[in-house]
Amino acid sequence: MGKPTGFMDYERQPWPEREPAERSTDWHDYTIPMLEDEAKKQGARCMDCGVPTCHMGTELNGMTTGCPVYHLIPEWNDLVYQGQWKEALEREHKMNNFPEFTGMACPAPCEGACVLGINEPPVAIRSVERAIIEKGFEEGWVTATPPPERTGKKVAIVGSGPAGLACADQLNKAGHQVTVLERHDRIGGLLTYGIPEMKLPYKVVERRVNLLQAEGITFLPNTEAGTDYSTSALRKDFDAVVLCGGATKHRDIPIEGRELKGIHYAMDFLHLNTKSLLDSGLKDGDYISAKGKDVIVIGGGDTGTDCLATSVRHECKSLTQFDIHEKKGDTRLDGNPWPQWPVVHRIEYGQKEAGAVFGADPRAYMVQTTRFVGDENGHVKEVHTINVKEEFDENGNKTRKEIPGTEKVWPAQLVLLAIGFSGPEQGVLEALGIETDERSNAKAEYGKHHTNIDGFFAAGDMRRGQSLIVWAINEGRQAARECDRYLMGATNLP
Repeated sequence: MGKPTGFMDYERQPWPEREPAERSTDWHDYTIPMLEDEAKKQGARCMDCGVPTCHMGTELNGMTTGCPVYHLIPEWNDLVYQGQWKEALEREHKMNNFPEFTGMACPAPCEGACVLGINEPPVAIRSVERAIIEKGFEEGWVTATPPPERTGKKVAIVGSGPAGLACADQLNKAGHQVTVLERHDRIGGLLTYGIPEMKLPYKVVERRVNLLQAEGITFLPNTEAGTDYSTSALRKDFDAVVLCGGATKHRDIPIEGRELKGIHYAMDFLHLNTKSLLDSGLKDGDYISAKGKDVIVIGGGDTGTDCLATSVRHECKSLTQFDIHEKKGDTRLDGNPWPQWPVVHRIEYGQKEAGAVFGADPRAYMVQTTRFVGDENGHVKEVHTINVKEEFDENGNKTRKEIPGTEKVWPAQLVLLAIGFSGPEQGVLEALGIETDERSNAKAEYGKHHTNIDGFFAAGDMRRGQSLIVWAINEGRQAARECDRYLMGATNLP
């Protein structure tokens, strides 16, 4: 530990942000660079605990705590404080293939498990992580390093999200010839089309993809496994296949009026916006516009927040986000002790922007949608709701009870459903004969990742269900290790 009193000398300072009102008028990165001196101070706050809990990801009480990619966090925090940036980059890349993705878009469960967070604001781990990788790119330290030898084995990766890219990177390092199939026109999966441009600019994804391509990985966009590339060809052309598609089967709200026009899945809204933005700067009009509309976002998670930020930039008329849960407190409850992920009230970037534009936090809590009402043209015009409260039945199961007298009608010409996903699409799994579990995910034991079909592996959201970027990278790396073992009889991959 470089500075024993660092956590007492310096206050927590996360990655700085641009002013919400100003940034909400453009699609540029909503943050601004962190100064090197500030990053060093944040690294100095790390206590190098005797038993650090930040770098070992696990699930407690149904939530992730600690870092699932087992980042060597105390080590590179200290190296940054000492000014040894290149060494910090080496330690960062040792466990995480893409620290620029997690540094920008991960919710940072490592910070929730930080020992300092027991009674002080935790170390700004994600901010230091991002500072290291950006310094590495600026200094030219991050370069293409193709493997010195090839094994002659060919592997296909289905899906180019974080799991697929991590798996491809690891298998390529092992010397295999890797081909990545992506059904969309750009590589990156949900990194590209699921996270808005101002939160994770595509140039950041493209920068890494170009490096992977220079290292020998082949990318096939506009290629859907099972249709554009047949399952029989997958079996014939490759020695192994790793399925890394996303959990993209939407959850729905089967209530009266759901068929009305103007009600869309959040991911469709975000995907079409990003594609139009990258293709033409939104000039082609091939997106779902929120301009001049009363917008209701149903869902209180990160995707809902991304919908808020996008709608604000479209210049919507009004904006409300329904959260079925009650508003959290500012501190942990007794039933949510450290090192569990702290279930506390947060104001994310989209809420900040909506608040700056409309004068108040856009969230409405404990709200359950009961029906949608349309106009004479079959387009949604109202959302009807009632407030609910959480209770526990005699078996200890959580239920929601409607509160009489809280019925309300909200004007809405655009409704965005941001309530998550129920699992992966089944097409390629059924075509290949892959067994699925009770949640419709590809059935493959965690840590082994082999499906019921010889030579076929599964990782990421397709195997575990909707999850975090860091879990996807973790699983992609593990699946690569087991695939390499399958191909070679032994493996040196971690």
